[in-house]
Amino acid sequence: MKTPSVYFLTNKNNTVIYIGITSNLIKRIYEHKTGKYKGFAFKYNCNKLVYYETFQSITEAIAREKQLKAGNRKRKEDLINKENPDWKDLSEGWLFNV
Repeated sequence: MKTPSVYFLTNKNNTVIYIGITSNLIKRIYEHKTGKYKGFAFKYNCNKLVYYETFQSITEAIAREKQLKAGNRKRKEDLINKENPDWKDLSEGWLFNV
């Protein structure tokens, strides 16, 4: 999926929401699941994809990421609940199993 995307990750208890941006969602989620980078998502065990949006351009994705990061947690939860009310891992069944 080589498309600019904004995504939300959470941990197993859904207590932390991480917002990221990428041009290759499958590759980036794999990197999160394997702990390739030791940043915020790694520190808080955020490796469950619960929400994502795709865009035509990286510029649009960056603007949306900034908008989402500026919002409060309730707005983020509302987006997740609308599209993924059970907070299931949307990457389940993708080409990797980590």
